[in-house]
Amino acid sequence: MTDPTFRDDMTVQLVKHSAADEDVVFAARVSTKGAESLPTGTFGPAEKGLINFLMRDRHGSPFEHNSMTLYVEAPIFVLREWQRHRVASYNEESARYRELKPVFYLPADDRKVVQVGRPGRYTFEPGTRMQRYTARRSIEMSAYEAWAYYREMLGEGIAREVARSVLPVSIYSSMYVTLNARSLMHFLSLRTEEEAARFPSHPQREIAMCAEQVEAIFAELMPVTYAAFQANGRVAP
Repeated sequence: MTDPTFRDDMTVQLVKHSAADEDVVFAARVSTKGAESLPTGTFGPAEKGLINFLMRDRHGSPFEHNSMTLYVEAPIFVLREWQRHRVASYNEESARYRELKPVFYLPADDRKVVQVGRPGRYTFEPGTRMQRYTARRSIEMSAYEAWAYYREMLGEGIAREVARSVLPVSIYSSMYVTLNARSLMHFLSLRTEEEAARFPSHPQREIAMCAEQVEAIFAELMPVTYAAFQANGRVAP
């Protein structure tokens, strides 16, 4: 039997895309130019100004005429947080039809583990060395035990859809996410922690690790749109 292995990172990769700053411009200009709004190959100060205007005044629909597909590997509890954003299309691997791999999330030793304060007004603190040890050891041992029961049931011929019920949410799964820039900015506004944000958010660290990788992809594909998002308080239009 293969023993569990452990990770403390997340994977976010760009699979394919049709996304560029020009997409925003031609979609916006159809309002005033009709068919003449089709891309011309020119992109200068006027186009940059238009994107900033749309972002500032929250004219959101022009930011929807593009597409990005991402491949994500993360613990199940992170994927469930992500899927609460009902602004994307998701397809996740199914433990009904395939045996999951014995890969589990184990927080890095510097992950803050103690919550101080009440909901809505709290901070996370590193905790003592013993608290961090207890958290990591408990997660690790529960993964070993759950995996042993899972493999035992499969060995007895029990269906995967039944056997999976013993697996903890720390086990890794994978999914494809397809979304547009407007939806992506909505996700980033809630799942990143940025002092410059007009409406500060304090996401769980693990999904923020995913969001930071998504942000890097967005900034590379649509740099003008990303700059306008930053300049206008990281508010999704």
